[in-house]
Amino acid sequence: MDDIEAIAALQDPVRRRLYEFVVGQGREVGRNEAAEAAGIARTLAAHHLDRLVEAGLLESGSRRLTGRSGPGAGRPAKVYTRVQAERTVSLPARDYRTAAELLAEAAEQAGLDAGLTAAARRRGESLRGSTAPCGGLEEAMEMLAARGYEPRLEGDGGDEGDEGSGEASGAAAPVLRMRNCPFHAVAERFPPLVCGMNLALLEGLLGTDGPVRARMDARPGECCVVVQNSKNNGN
Repeated sequence: MDDIEAIAALQDPVRRRLYEFVVGQGREVGRNEAAEAAGIARTLAAHHLDRLVEAGLLESGSRRLTGRSGPGAGRPAKVYTRVQAERTVSLPARDYRTAAELLAEAAEQAGLDAGLTAAARRRGESLRGSTAPCGGLEEAMEMLAARGYEPRLEGDGGDEGDEGSGEASGAAAPVLRMRNCPFHAVAERFPPLVCGMNLALLEGLLGTDGPVRARMDARPGECCVVVQNSKNNGN
């Protein structure tokens, strides 16, 4: 199925709600959970979820949702997650990815990292405009979501510890981690260059003298930058 057909599969409002719910969880989602979230019957949810798999927008697997194993644990249930492959449509055809990769290759070979990060920081400041630095994690989440980073709050005293948080009590300091990197395709080929650019862009967007601060903390499958309160960055 080509990209146009795949994206067209989201035209159905129920199917789109199911897709957005699965994407928003950042984990495997079962049919019952998806049906309840969308307010529809399980059989209808199963139909639309499988159509999204056929369209190449979701991928499916199976696992036991009870958390038990062995006899009496029940049959494995079908679960769904977002695929990693990108889908794009441009009319007429455009190839910005190739241009970006060529520019990144040239910048890396010429040692232009400092110039690129400076330009990225200026762009972030320009996007922020004359407003004050970001006022807190809630505001940062809204800003990052608007730019496609898919942020989620982690920690907040209850989740797993966050390295570098400076918390001696063992409770994790709240931190925004992002499920999506808008520069993923180019970052895979030129990680130091593009991740440094991304950090500088967010520093400019959020501000460096406010209550929140962006920093590097790469995890597989996530954006390489996280955002947390400045006081937890050693400030």
